[in-house]
Amino acid sequence: MIKIDKKLMASAVSIALGITFVFAGQSVASFKSATPLGSALKLPTKPVTLNLVDVAGDLEVLQPIIENYIKKFPDRLAKVNFSDGDATEIAGKLKAQEDAGKLQIDLLLTGNDALAPAIELGLLTKLTPDYNFQLKTSVAKYLPGAKAMWEQAQGYAIVDDYGNYGPLLEYLPKTVANPPTTPEALLAWVKANPNGFTYGRPSNSGPGRAFVQGLPYILGDKDPQDPVKGWDKTWAYLKDLGTYIPYYTTGTGKSMRELAAGTKKIVPSSAGWDVNVRAIGTVPKAADVVAFDNTTWMMDATYLAVPKGQTADKLAVSLDLMRWILTPSQQAYTYDTGYMYPGPAIPGVSVSMAPAKSKAVMRDYGRAKYDALLAKYPALPQLPGKQLGLMFAKWDTDIGGAKLK
Repeated sequence: MIKIDKKLMASAVSIALGITFVFAGQSVASFKSATPLGSALKLPTKPVTLNLVDVAGDLEVLQPIIENYIKKFPDRLAKVNFSDGDATEIAGKLKAQEDAGKLQIDLLLTGNDALAPAIELGLLTKLTPDYNFQLKTSVAKYLPGAKAMWEQAQGYAIVDDYGNYGPLLEYLPKTVANPPTTPEALLAWVKANPNGFTYGRPSNSGPGRAFVQGLPYILGDKDPQDPVKGWDKTWAYLKDLGTYIPYYTTGTGKSMRELAAGTKKIVPSSAGWDVNVRAIGTVPKAADVVAFDNTTWMMDATYLAVPKGQTADKLAVSLDLMRWILTPSQQAYTYDTGYMYPGPAIPGVSVSMAPAKSKAVMRDYGRAKYDALLAKYPALPQLPGKQLGLMFAKWDTDIGGAKLK
């Protein structure tokens, strides 16, 4: 089953509008007074049970690593209850639980979009530097790109896997002989092939988000970090392009299924999505990808965070689990079926260390050209939380919010 790229929508709009929320739950002071910090936080004498909610569609990658921890340390962690949720709703749910003093979510698996409102609303436990005793050595190992993504979390989460570079354009060679390699060429192609191109709503599509965020760099906008005042060329381009797009999809999975069905001939993609959808059979193996000339890669990552109000015993085990996730033997599992291509967030983790299934996927569906292609152009983190929310809101209002399917 294809993984759902669940992303922020309504919460991001709230941030974009500059609404100030008052966190009425447990105060930082009372939380810290009830929960030991750093070296004072000890592992429990009895195993705990944790509830994990995934709003990033990344549980398939992380669950085997967590199950390995349970097998290795049954005296610390008895069980994890796994569930998924909606990234647009998770901040509200956490706030309600914390306000009521009835926390039901112990771990949050999220993308940088849903992470932003959770930080903004004061819903997460500050991990670093508060718990450097447990985590400092682990997070110090990050690859440069993973470190940049981790820094966007402001100490409130760890990066558990990393990569998934975009934007790319995915197509079937049998229907597109000469794919466009510049935004101008794409616009000309779309004009000549109306209804042949679409992309997912940026707030709910990693490739859609990378496509939109990559354009300011390629088009030479005055400030690629300011989607409101610095993207004049990008917004003009997207409006022009949208004239020939009857509808946008609500997520990446639908775009990919339309590509496979032939109802669309080109859709935005990313390295991870490209490998994964071919490996799991959503898109034919023969599908190919092309990058824009002089592009800038938008990096992606998945984060693991701890909601505020967790008991000291659960927090101690959660931190120890995070340390475990960032060990080389467990990072090898992040190759998975290519979804976060390549996946590992720390150096020295080769595909030879991965499970047999991952090795087969990389061998059969990986692309030899990726190494050179990814090294050819600069790679940057996606927009930080507030700017990302502003971009989501403006796209919904000015570009495609009324044309979703």
